[in-house]
Amino acid sequence: MSSSTAAAGTSPVTEAAPLSLCAREPHVPADRLVAEMVPPPRFDAVRFATYIPDPNQPSQTEAVRVLEGFAAGLDGAPAGGARRSLFGFGRSKAAKTPAGPRGVYLDGGYGVGKTHLLASLWHATPAEPARKAFGTFVELTNLVGALGFQKTVETLSGHRLLCIDEFELDDPGDTVLVSTLLGRLVDAGVALAATSNTLPGKLGEGRFAAADFLREIQGLSAHFRALRIDGEDYRHRGLPEAPAPFTDEQVTKAAHATANASLDDFPQLLDHLARVHPSRYGALTDGVGAVCLTGVRPVPDQSTALRLVVLADRLYDRELPVLASGVPFDRLFSEEMLNGGYRKKYFRAISRLTALARDAKGLVEGGA
Repeated sequence: MSSSTAAAGTSPVTEAAPLSLCAREPHVPADRLVAEMVPPPRFDAVRFATYIPDPNQPSQTEAVRVLEGFAAGLDGAPAGGARRSLFGFGRSKAAKTPAGPRGVYLDGGYGVGKTHLLASLWHATPAEPARKAFGTFVELTNLVGALGFQKTVETLSGHRLLCIDEFELDDPGDTVLVSTLLGRLVDAGVALAATSNTLPGKLGEGRFAAADFLREIQGLSAHFRALRIDGEDYRHRGLPEAPAPFTDEQVTKAAHATANASLDDFPQLLDHLARVHPSRYGALTDGVGAVCLTGVRPVPDQSTALRLVVLADRLYDRELPVLASGVPFDRLFSEEMLNGGYRKKYFRAISRLTALARDAKGLVEGGA
């Protein structure tokens, strides 16, 4: 960071101008999509031991206990051929499906630590990283689109474990596609673990989706044990309210003073996201250390809002601070959106962007 001071009302000048997400149109080859199916950087270091259960929510402690046993049951035996079930029952080489559950489903509201636990399961499973896969439902469907269905089956069939975060119950077509894929993988001996969102029309009935998940995956339901995880959004547990937005001048100054920061006009970025496939949103942030946005305003329509949700997930995965001017992040989505079928996604995006906004406060305070 430059130690020179700028004249009042101007931004400091550094050797390099801020980066711009709007200037990027990344190409992501299929092999990168496969190689990147690991827990995102935010969850590199998480383990069961670093998950702190809420003492008022015994289901959280129970979930850790069950998942530790689940991981221990995945002893690294080769996929295909004879193998033990997760609960020790034998399976003949000729059997079409494993005996007993081959998967776990983590059922709970946003912010109770489902992704932390899912990533901890990935880390705890006794197999080399190349034989474990972790990704969101969207990333899995993107992989099928890039490789084709049969090639995806062949690529993942040698894995011991496939973790799927945020299974998209609100997309019937993709649900059928992925359910068919998972059926093929179960037959190959791959263990499964998943979290999901909630079906449209069910969001007012509570934050839990196990019944919906098991119904939508149809023939696969017998292979999953549902673990309910109660609790409040940990990102708001005992934390201060989301910081108020900064001014355009403060955001611009911080972008110039922060190494590898990007600086974009929010409406222009929303337009740019429409021209980049969501599978590339992670690559869009390659080399970026902080995201600075000016002119944040409510998103104009649902298609734009859903793209922003994907970007928010990728920013959160990569722990990128987000410094913004304009409206607060809890005003990004209209009341109609927050009461509609994708409500859970929008609240997740608000929660995650709020956490990243807290992380970004020091960019202004340190650069002032």
